[in-house]
Amino acid sequence: MPSYRISEAARLLGVSDDTVRRWIDHGVLPTNGAAPVEIPGDALAAKAVELAHSAADPTDRLSSARNRFTGLVTRVQREGVMAQVDIQSGPHRVVSLMSAEAVRELGLEPGSLAVANVKATTVNVEIPKD
Repeated sequence: MPSYRISEAARLLGVSDDTVRRWIDHGVLPTNGAAPVEIPGDALAAKAVELAHSAADPTDRLSSARNRFTGLVTRVQREGVMAQVDIQSGPHRVVSLMSAEAVRELGLEPGSLAVANVKATTVNVEIPKD
């Protein structure tokens, strides 16, 4: 089973190294007894799912969409009739291309709270090389 060092776990969960250390000290995350400290992959995955479910959705509505990323708008770039909107949702950056009119109507600007709803017919999965 894969395991992850504290810094890797922190990056994957979108928290600081100190937060991961506190979770280990309080028994929230187990370790595998290795030195340096490593967290088992299955425990890290379970914590990631728990953290994902704890994010509040400001839309307060029911939806069939499952790929929803709540975050903050970090950049709005308008050019003519189109715009690019960047949303930072935890460790994930989601980029949307939309009309400049939609950006104006939604009042999107850096710092705005937004939910990116992603619908895709293809999802590529990659793993790191050894």
